[in-house]
Amino acid sequence: MQFSFIGALEEILAGSGFAALFSDPRSLVMILIAFVLLFLGIGKKFEPLLLVPIAFGILLANFPLTGLLNAPANGASPGMLWVFYQGVEHAIYPSLIFLGIGAMTDFGPLIARPSSLLLGAAAQLGIFAAFLMALALGFAPNVAASIGIIGGADGPTAILVTSRLAADYLPAIAIAAYSYMALIPLIQPPLMRALTTKKEREIKMEQLRPVSKTEKIVFPIAVATVVILLIPDTAPLIGMLMLGNLFRECGVTDRLSDTAQNTLCNIVTIFLGLSVGCKAVAEKFLTMETIKIIVLGLIAFMFSTIGGLLFGKIMCKLSGGKVNPLIGSAGVSAVPMAARVSQVEGQKANPANFLLMHAMGPNVAGVIGSAVAAGFLLKVFGA
Repeated sequence: MQFSFIGALEEILAGSGFAALFSDPRSLVMILIAFVLLFLGIGKKFEPLLLVPIAFGILLANFPLTGLLNAPANGASPGMLWVFYQGVEHAIYPSLIFLGIGAMTDFGPLIARPSSLLLGAAAQLGIFAAFLMALALGFAPNVAASIGIIGGADGPTAILVTSRLAADYLPAIAIAAYSYMALIPLIQPPLMRALTTKKEREIKMEQLRPVSKTEKIVFPIAVATVVILLIPDTAPLIGMLMLGNLFRECGVTDRLSDTAQNTLCNIVTIFLGLSVGCKAVAEKFLTMETIKIIVLGLIAFMFSTIGGLLFGKIMCKLSGGKVNPLIGSAGVSAVPMAARVSQVEGQKANPANFLLMHAMGPNVAGVIGSAVAAGFLLKVFGA
């Protein structure tokens, strides 16, 4: 009896995930990476709402023999994570995230100062700088476009573009995008201080004009109409962003606005994080290309910040010193984190400085700008 029990136990262990796990050390490395990301998300609070599900998705994807990633074949049911990933592949999750962002965001500062659009456009410099560098390093144009979009500082946009153009690179690009978004308070301030003078950082800006309810209602409708007709590939992102904002501002859809920015956004974030993480399997993630993507992502963020700051200095000069160039760094798409960094740096130079609402204009413009850049790249490099 004892022999048969031991034999059964040996058979169970031989067919377990533990036995298969040690057959490929790369899976162990990916599991360790997942543990590190979980620590950063939970212990250090780096973008925890997405980094935690991404890290757990990596963990699940690299456990052997689970069948979680199995595609449907011969009448068998597909794996759970394969099903979840269809929301990424068909641009559902990023678009729904943009619906939530639109419902959360006040476009009033952008409407009050339309010139903020120029700062948002200038802060897309990192997209094209990283794109050219990626080409120079030997990446295919479609992959280079996916790497470049990291410079938009917009996770959902990066996921949408990469899922369409270079799905095998999705985990590295998504993790780079969200990691650097979380590190904006560390990445941007040194550049802000290096590229602006103390006198420029001390500039106090005049209060923005009041924006009427009618303007706030017309704005998302007008932007959706003009931008989507101009670049149809922006429809999933711009369409949902403006619909969410219309829910917020029209005054008759409060329940829809509340659902979009809370319940729906939270549910989609879980599926999106797991779906991104599940693509980070060892044989695709542990490559030299991943290291290059991480480095290029940082360069993209830095160039985007530099582009916004330099154009902010130009606007400062043209306005006779009425525009604080620090708000240019908020032209990246990380809402509202980049605007808060502008506020913090402005108050360090001048405690009476209140730049937050002024910085929200370029920040919102950056969301629109990154979506437009994404649509352009999809149009040029999409199949």
